[in-house]
Amino acid sequence: MDSVALEPSLYTVKAVFILDNDGNRLVSKYYDTELYSSMKEQKNFEKKVFNKTYKADNEIAFLEGLTIVYKSSIDVFFYVVGSAQENELMLMAVLNCLFESLSQILRKNVEKRCLLDNMDGVFLVVDEIIDGGVILESDPQQVIQKVNYRMDEGPLSEQTVAQVLQSAKEQIKWSIMK
Repeated sequence: MDSVALEPSLYTVKAVFILDNDGNRLVSKYYDTELYSSMKEQKNFEKKVFNKTYKADNEIAFLEGLTIVYKSSIDVFFYVVGSAQENELMLMAVLNCLFESLSQILRKNVEKRCLLDNMDGVFLVVDEIIDGGVILESDPQQVIQKVNYRMDEGPLSEQTVAQVLQSAKEQIKWSIMK
């Protein structure tokens, strides 16, 4: 038996991606540089995953030696990819955290149009959950707090995330013009 497999390690994710209901990429982040290193390889893999999962009622799939957990909502599919040895429950925790965090940010309106309109917030959420493939957080409330803090506006009260992001963009624009 391989001694490396017996050593303790951090829970890791190979990739996270969100596809629309046609299998087209909306968001993707690959953490393993040796896994599908080119854009073409990544998109081919995503198409294979989508074709295997879009009609299935399961929450987990195995493809090309990888463990894939997934969830759909209205017109988007969320995927978290890990190695074959990765704990499926941890991958599912990441998936649920991603979905619930985005659901809160988007005011329960998790669909393609809203994701595209709030792409900055989507990437902030992904970055708060996973860093370099290592799972940092699986509690949506903690992710929301950290995203709010990173936006430097404090907790969101009356403002939506989109309003805060727009305000930040305007501040950056004005500081560059000065």
